Amino acid sequence: MPSLASFHHCEITALSQSLQPLWKLPFRAFRTDARKVHTAPARTTFLLRPLPILLATGGGYAGYRQYEKYRERELEKLGLEIPPKLAGHWEVALYKSVPTRLLSRAWGRLNQVELPHWLRRPVYSLYIWTFGVNMKEAAVEDLHHYRNLSEFFRRKLKPQARPVCGLHSVISPSDGKILNFGQVKNCEVEQVKGVTYSLESFLGPRTYTEDLPFPPAASCDSFKNQLVTREGNELYHCVIYLAPGDYHCFHSPTDWTVSHRRHFPGSLMSVNPGMARWIKELFCHNERVVLTGDWKHGFFSLTAVGATNVGSIRIYFDRDLHTNSPRHSKGSYNDFSFVTHTNREGVPMRKGEHLGEFNLGSTIVLIFEAPKDFNFQLKTGQKIRFGEALGSL
Repeated sequence: MPSLASFHHCEITALSQSLQPLWKLPFRAFRTDARKVHTAPARTTFLLRPLPILLATGGGYAGYRQYEKYRERELEKLGLEIPPKLAGHWEVALYKSVPTRLLSRAWGRLNQVELPHWLRRPVYSLYIWTFGVNMKEAAVEDLHHYRNLSEFFRRKLKPQARPVCGLHSVISPSDGKILNFGQVKNCEVEQVKGVTYSLESFLGPRTYTEDLPFPPAASCDSFKNQLVTREGNELYHCVIYLAPGDYHCFHSPTDWTVSHRRHFPGSLMSVNPGMARWIKELFCHNERVVLTGDWKHGFFSLTAVGATNVGSIRIYFDRDLHTNSPRHSKGSYNDFSFVTHTNREGVPMRKGEHLGEFNLGSTIVLIFEAPKDFNFQLKTGQKIRFGEALGSL
């Protein structure tokens, strides 16, 4: 019977014979092959791993959002009312982290670059085709006339293209789409149906000095009651969205006197109707210019809300206004009074008079005081043009 030692000796001899061909390979070649086999795939996997994760996550989220929109459209066809699904705090924070202010400043500078004469027609024609611009209404129809995109965006209309309605006391200050309108209730304003924002957050805290248009009120009164100056009146609002293809200037919606301007630096998120349904208090997050004053029925305000690529909001009579400036920080506001010792009234504006302009397209919000029998001549979602009636007594 073979011993345990002889058994191990035979096992080692057999193993040595089986490995004999490997010993003849150059050691360096063996190491090189090993490096190719083991390290290269590892590096490739490490470099490519984040990309599939990002694509899968982003694609999955986009697909989910499209499915949600499809389901909402199908429910709307059945006549069912769909409660708005609002963005979570993390989604809003993620969106606000995008440098939209910087991007909008870059877009503004790009718009001011003069285009070669031969490039103007194809560039503007593409924009006209994409957004459905009606150039027959423009004061100058020749596309070669506009040296850059900024001039094209701010094109003027023919004198009779927008007749101003004389029968109604309040007209539309701009072209656009009616997102919402009605009475202001419980100090909450609807940006679209079912999605609200705070009246005080939007207009800013009430302060009273002899130069500001806000009347004195007891501290126990609500912010809404502080704005209503006459007994029996109500507070009304109207939201008009300007699409990129719309006429970009805005005008005075009524005969009134502007006594105060408040500028809120802020984000420049998109304000299209889809975003307005998704982000609560969207208008309070964004940069905006609030003009306040008085009309024949009391308090009146017009607010121009900025949006992505609309960092520039211009008020023609306010040369001190500079929007989307790096020197202004978010979360603050600055006031300017048009009431002076030499001008105790402010800036008078006639209905239909030029008031200001956007760089691309955005939103106008009217908040005003009127008697209880004031009626809007509108439907939610309708297209409207500057000069057409909003409402009257």
